[in-house]
Amino acid sequence: MLTTLTEQLRTGTDLTTEQVTETVEYMTSEEISAEIKAEFLTALAKKGESHGELAAFAGELRNRATEVPLDEATRAGEILDVCGTGGDGLSTFNISTTVALVCAAAGVTVAKHGNRAITSKSGSADVLEALGIPTNLSPADAGTALSEHGFAFLFAPMYHPAFKNIMPARKLCAEAGQRTLFNFLGPLLNPARPTAQLIGVPRAELTEPMAKVLQNLGIRRGMVVSGSAGEKRMDELSTLGENAIAEFYQDRGFASSTLNPADLQLEKATLEDLRGGDAPTNADIIRSILVGETKGPKREAVLLNAGAALFVANKAEAISTGMEMAAAVIDDGQAASKLAALTV
Repeated sequence: MLTTLTEQLRTGTDLTTEQVTETVEYMTSEEISAEIKAEFLTALAKKGESHGELAAFAGELRNRATEVPLDEATRAGEILDVCGTGGDGLSTFNISTTVALVCAAAGVTVAKHGNRAITSKSGSADVLEALGIPTNLSPADAGTALSEHGFAFLFAPMYHPAFKNIMPARKLCAEAGQRTLFNFLGPLLNPARPTAQLIGVPRAELTEPMAKVLQNLGIRRGMVVSGSAGEKRMDELSTLGENAIAEFYQDRGFASSTLNPADLQLEKATLEDLRGGDAPTNADIIRSILVGETKGPKREAVLLNAGAALFVANKAEAISTGMEMAAAVIDDGQAASKLAALTV
């Protein structure tokens, strides 16, 4: 049956909600080979995922996740997740992970949902592990960490047990250089059910549908961004060129816009300035930024994205003031202190 659905996708026909439900059953089954699943994922990616398909997959898979138990006070406040979907192929350092730590240092409760590298050299789990931050917290321990420390990393495989039967297919796709639906779905499946999210996607046309999916999932405040990097796109806000943004807030409604980094008086930079490497290399970059040693393009990329994240988390009145707050958090040592407190 999954082969039949693959053929349907190759004709350019979207899946119905009922077919998505069937697909999730097939994708999480041990009886269907990774090769057949990879063919389906490739066909879906080449067709292009519709808003309806994204919403249906997100709903089905989120309902299967293991939830994080939270106390009433933590649940009542804003809980932020910030991440890029991956798949942009630009080999930048872990900008979103750095931003998550800056936001936690600024007093925002951050539930960082992520995985090991699939399409890059260093995923969020890899780089946090290299920094000495726990990446294998149980649901109960994650809930405690969020309450006591304002930060927890939620390692996706621990919270999505059904994904163990999907991972071999994702790896086959990654080896072939093919991104998949799960690059986009990862940020939508956070088991802590965040109230505020900043998500980066590698295609500008995905910002609005992804934001609408977030909104349908009940997020109070959300922003989806895609940044220019020459002729390519970043799954972050870019300091290199114009950014596409789709955002919504309970008190403001839904809006799409663009942001030019020149309007924020950022210095000119190149993609090479933002390059990273493997997990130890990126950990060194993050540590250097957080302790205030690294200035220039890498820091500015973090400040821009942290400014947006602090705005989304309702901690700052605008991206520009969020950037100022992020800079102060680094310069006065709060970021370094938070890193030390989280390190085991």
